[in-house]
Amino acid sequence: MAIHLSCREASRLISQGMDRRLSFTEKIALRLHLVICDACTRLNRHMEFLRRALKSYPGPDDQQAR
Repeated sequence: MAIHLSCREASRLISQGMDRRLSFTEKIALRLHLVICDACTRLNRHMEFLRRALKSYPGPDDQQAR
């Protein structure tokens, strides 16, 4: 994997990072890209916010039976 990522590659890693552990090289490449790219940094923050929001939302097992 190249150290220099395009925005498309970075957004793919941001998304995949929500579902799996990124390799060391992927993490470094993504962090370097986020340092220089405001758009991908915003995308990463939005994805983190959505993940936290979904974790706090009660699932069907958490709701009382009616």
